[in-house]
Amino acid sequence: MSADNATLLDSLLFPPLCGGWSNRTEGAIYHLGSTILFLGYMGGSGAYGCLFIFGFLSPAFLCLALWGRLTLCGADVFTWNLLLLLACLLQIYHLLYRLHREGVRGEELAALYQAVYLPLGVPVHVFKEISHAFGDRVVELRAGETYAVEGKTPIDQLSFLLSGRINVSLEGQFLHYIHRHQFLDSPEWESLRPNEEGKFQVTLTAEEDSRFVSWRRRRLYMLISKQRYVARLFSVMLGYDIAEKLYNLNNKLYIKSGVLLDIRLPSLYHVLAPSSQGSEGGSAPPHCTTHTPRHQAPPPSKGTSPAPSDGTSPAPPDSRNSRGNTTALINSEEFFFLGFC
Repeated sequence: MSADNATLLDSLLFPPLCGGWSNRTEGAIYHLGSTILFLGYMGGSGAYGCLFIFGFLSPAFLCLALWGRLTLCGADVFTWNLLLLLACLLQIYHLLYRLHREGVRGEELAALYQAVYLPLGVPVHVFKEISHAFGDRVVELRAGETYAVEGKTPIDQLSFLLSGRINVSLEGQFLHYIHRHQFLDSPEWESLRPNEEGKFQVTLTAEEDSRFVSWRRRRLYMLISKQRYVARLFSVMLGYDIAEKLYNLNNKLYIKSGVLLDIRLPSLYHVLAPSSQGSEGGSAPPHCTTHTPRHQAPPPSKGTSPAPSDGTSPAPPDSRNSRGNTTALINSEEFFFLGFC
């Protein structure tokens, strides 16, 4: 072992003792740099945590470089702190570039991610795959323009409304509205299998200027088949959207008939017929959620004769008024939604 190595080893194992502490301070710049350096190491993990750390380390090394140049007059101290400052600036540039590259492009898509997908915990890279499926393109629909026509427009895409309002009608009669952050054609999408074809049963018209994104059927099915997480995500979103529309239609029926209908009933026809007859006689309760069983006859209204006692079956009551309401409901979107309950 050489003498230099022995001296170095001795200095590390047996360092010289300080004869006394100096009363001289290093100045405000040195203490400011050390304070910022201390705060910089309180950052967390991840890209934003690293951005926080290097954002504090840069002014800290700048202060230490100024301290080495102005106060200490040491070329080595100034050079090392300057190199550390340049390394922090390069790290900040790299982090900003990576965040910009991995971020969501476009104000509308960024707002869509913040409002819909971020609360569901969807990562940014998954949302970028979903947005690539519709080509990162937003479609505009002017007020009065038609998105789909009943019996004519094929079901070949799935659209999500970003802004505006859509009017849903059947044979010229208003059914309900589709508001922002709702699917335009979720019931039609769920009504068909991947290899089936169909057409819209309702007409969708823009009530005001609207903007939406659309996934082509084939391309979205390819994405769902490859990504199980995306398939579960769309399943949850479509199920919630259909349930929300179904409950809105149920409330609409309650407002029209004055009878609260339970959408969990096995058949809506057996609910409407007794309630319509009961509403004519004025004996129906305002919040009836049960229906008359099939083996029990509904209570006779005023002006009708009681059932004969010779065992013959009574004549069916006149249900022309209820038949019109029921037929209209069966042909409308309400009964179409009921199949998904």
